[in-house]
Amino acid sequence: MTITIYHNPQCGTSRNTLAMIRQSGEEPVVIEYLKDPPSRARLQQLIAAMGIPVRALLREKGTPFHELELGDPKWTDDELLDAMLAHPILINRPIVETEKGVRLCRPSERVLEVLPNPDIGIFTKEDGEAVISPKR
Repeated sequence: MTITIYHNPQCGTSRNTLAMIRQSGEEPVVIEYLKDPPSRARLQQLIAAMGIPVRALLREKGTPFHELELGDPKWTDDELLDAMLAHPILINRPIVETEKGVRLCRPSERVLEVLPNPDIGIFTKEDGEAVISPKR
């Protein structure tokens, strides 16, 4: 099974998600989306697969979200996609894609919903919070 993570190594949630994938015994395809952003079509596919509105993928913190006034409901989905393509930092992360589905893994333990082996035991996040995976 191929697992793909759209990853930002500067993000603790993204690092925790990647570590959980690896603890499950899988080595994912890691796409550092700030260096290699998804195409418009790929971004639309991921959003559709997650079943979320385009706006739900926007990240506010540490981005030009407020400067660009993207909270204003006047922006269409196409305009929001344009903003994410122009400023990939606006794409919330991490996004994980497996054969079991696609998830925006915030919080990071949402990755367990799509891992082929979600029984990773006890996992401790960087901040010290323990995550106990579900038993099959």
